[in-house]
Amino acid sequence: MFSGIVQDLGKVERRETRGGDVRLVIESARLTAAGMNIGDSVCVQGCCLTVTTLEGGSFGADVSRETLSVTTLGGLAVGARVNLEPALRAGEPLGGHLVSGHVDAVAHLAASRADARSQRLTFAVPASLIRYIAPKGSIAVDGVSLTVNEVEGATFGVNIIPHTQAVTTLGALTVGSAVNLEVDQIARYLERLMLAADSADRR
Repeated sequence: MFSGIVQDLGKVERRETRGGDVRLVIESARLTAAGMNIGDSVCVQGCCLTVTTLEGGSFGADVSRETLSVTTLGGLAVGARVNLEPALRAGEPLGGHLVSGHVDAVAHLAASRADARSQRLTFAVPASLIRYIAPKGSIAVDGVSLTVNEVEGATFGVNIIPHTQAVTTLGALTVGSAVNLEVDQIARYLERLMLAADSADRR
């Protein structure tokens, strides 16, 4: 599990094709110096990956064909910046919200405008997911925990404060950019419970 609070802005050092899938080697002196180990989980652009190699200030992670096809990781080029967060440990503060690192869909930036010192971003999402997104609820965009401002049709809006613009990849987004989206898990569990209750009532 993760919190959606990015700990480092890494860089794709190498992209190695291996038997039909890919190994990403990511530079992150900050995380490797903090005691990263092979087998650890790490959130890369909102995707939970497993550390498979350690090389000085870099780590490698294997990315399956499934993950490559349903997230933005398939389009990462050498030199690309990525949001990084190690897995939560017992006793650590939960500064954002519970994030699993299991991407629900790829969304796209539909609009961006200045809002005082913040940047107001509007994302277009698949229609099937919009029911899980609520005003003032939580959402993870490229692994960053954000608060939803509003929901309109198949879009939602968020504000990106200057700090978040500086320490994550969100500050470099342009209209049309693709992002990994993970909805709040609570919404999914609530729907499942309601469907189960409705089915029981009908029996």
